[in-house]
Amino acid sequence: MDNFNGSIPPESGSVEENINLRQYWHVILERRWLVITAFVSVFILCLIYLAKAPRIYQATATLQINPESQNVLNLRDVFSVEGREQDYLQTQYKKLQARTLIASVVSKLKLDKDPRYEKALDKIDAVAGDITISPVRLSRLVNIKVEHTNPKQAAAIANELMNRFIEDNIDQKRNGSMKALEGLKVEEASQKAKVETAEQALQKYKENLRNISLEENQNIILQSLKQANEQVMLAKSEATIAQRLNLEVKTLIKNGARVDTIPQVAEDKLIQELKAQLAIQEAELDGMRQRYKNGWPTVKEKLQEINSIKKSIDEGAQRIIETIENEAQIAKSKEQSIQSLVDKLTQEQMDLGKQSIQYEALKLDAELQKILFNKVSTSEKELAISINNMLNNLQIVDAAVEPITPVKPRVLLTLILGLFGGLGVACGLAFFVNYLDDSIKTQDDIEIYLHLPFLGYVPNIKSNSVIERDLQAHIHPQSTAAEGFRTIRAAVSLMPKADKYRLLVVTSTIPSEGKSLLASNLAIVTAQTGLKTLLVDADLRRPSVHKVFQFQGPIGLSSFLNETTANLKDIIHTTEVPNLDVICAGAIPSNPSELSGSKRMRQLLQEASQRYDRIFLDCPPVSAVSDPLIIASMTDGVLFVTKFNKIRREHARKSLQRIQDAGINILGVVLNDIDFEGKDSYYYSYYYYQNRYYSSHYSNPAKEKTRANNEPAAKS
Repeated sequence: MDNFNGSIPPESGSVEENINLRQYWHVILERRWLVITAFVSVFILCLIYLAKAPRIYQATATLQINPESQNVLNLRDVFSVEGREQDYLQTQYKKLQARTLIASVVSKLKLDKDPRYEKALDKIDAVAGDITISPVRLSRLVNIKVEHTNPKQAAAIANELMNRFIEDNIDQKRNGSMKALEGLKVEEASQKAKVETAEQALQKYKENLRNISLEENQNIILQSLKQANEQVMLAKSEATIAQRLNLEVKTLIKNGARVDTIPQVAEDKLIQELKAQLAIQEAELDGMRQRYKNGWPTVKEKLQEINSIKKSIDEGAQRIIETIENEAQIAKSKEQSIQSLVDKLTQEQMDLGKQSIQYEALKLDAELQKILFNKVSTSEKELAISINNMLNNLQIVDAAVEPITPVKPRVLLTLILGLFGGLGVACGLAFFVNYLDDSIKTQDDIEIYLHLPFLGYVPNIKSNSVIERDLQAHIHPQSTAAEGFRTIRAAVSLMPKADKYRLLVVTSTIPSEGKSLLASNLAIVTAQTGLKTLLVDADLRRPSVHKVFQFQGPIGLSSFLNETTANLKDIIHTTEVPNLDVICAGAIPSNPSELSGSKRMRQLLQEASQRYDRIFLDCPPVSAVSDPLIIASMTDGVLFVTKFNKIRREHARKSLQRIQDAGINILGVVLNDIDFEGKDSYYYSYYYYQNRYYSSHYSNPAKEKTRANNEPAAKS
């Protein structure tokens, strides 16, 4: 691992912990007694509630609400328009909860004296609180549910509420019908007067027209106009034909055509007879001329006859032409005469139409007034009948019966809620306490919050003997604790440039975190590797190394620093651990800080470095005194010890900050006193199983017992 130098950055939200289900489970296990206590408390409260809560019974009555249209009389088409059906149903539901209705039930059943309601300030609201209106989905049914401690009273309230609602509905309809009947009578009298007035106005108008019928099938003027229109159309056609014929004849004559060749003349029977006679006479004349000359009397007579016939033909033709011209004039005159008649009849018809508009208006008004009068009269009669036989659109489906079993408290539901609620409260409380707990417990805490390398764990040593604890690696070399110290030794030795770390200070934040334990055992496991090792008790205030190695009143570090002892070898004591020597603190001086920073201390460290491969200095806690900072500045680095779940992160961070601000190199942090087999096993279960495996493989209970019984006597 790389070493960290410089200041420690403060905690920030940018650092995120990898939280998983295992961590949640660890939190619950750590706070298991809190969880159990909270769960049991909540569950007991649920049981107390079930024991003391009154038994509530619920009675249910079912009512069917039919639409208003099922009544005998339906006046909506005349006077009002009903809203949507859903609005009507919602209105009925609200009316079932009306204060006036509930007040009538309270008065009827004397609920103001009921023990459940007599203490309430507003008894109507108290009763309303026990009433629930529950419409049945996709139906016209509604359930009226009433809760009460007395099952009989619950059924009585539900039935009374339903009956009062039905009675009020009938009374309301009857009262409304009576008011409507009175209104209909007034309306009938008014409508009757309007009918009479309209008929009188129509009759008076007819008299002014002198009884002339205005209906189309009786209107003489309209019939005459139709006939005149037909005649004028015929006259126009005849006049047009006659004028065209006259024009054609004049055109032929003008163009030099013979009169007798004109088609109208040629087709005349008289002309045709005369032409036949003329042809005969001319034929006879031709025969005579073959025998006689023109002067012959017979020929002359024949010529006279022929001329007479031609003259008759010319006169007949002229007469026909004059007849054609006269007929054209007559047809034109007839057309004009008939057209005048049509114009006159049209004007008369228009005048009659104006009169007919007013007539029809008066007639329509009279008919409408009659219809309205008949409608009002019919409605009055129907309403009068329906009042005597009023139908109610509310129908009782099921009356409320006395319930047998209570609905509250719900024992099973309450127990389930108590069970899960207790678990929720317990777990929530555990997580909340865990959130407030910011003590150092894991490797992640050290690496994430302290930003330092993690060197290893030291398991809890289940012994009250200081000797057995601090000499654990020597007395019980195959124990899990000894393996932990060896792991720490390996972590230090595997650091980059590990050969330069010869002088190491062991310190902590506060006392009793295990710095002396780590210093002693780390010195032992280092000496066991064959390195010549020196352990120095640099805690001149509360020394403990002499107790561990059982040196009674030895000359120690304070004597050398006070220059009472000149030679270093006079204060070095050999231990039963091969390659391990110890310098005890000696007598407690009055000026430990000054002695710790003296030249003699630097001289001691220099001389010791020449004699030993590794030197471990057991120093006081950082937060208590300044001695460890002074001594650590003369060494190669610091091993920092923190006790599991004892030191807050911020406290430890500030202690480390003091060390780093002094420019001292911190090799890493050791986590001490972890109970792998007890209360802390949920954090380090994998470590517990690993160490249990190795301890079971290497341990020899008989040998360990012999070693414990053969402890060496205290050295002088």
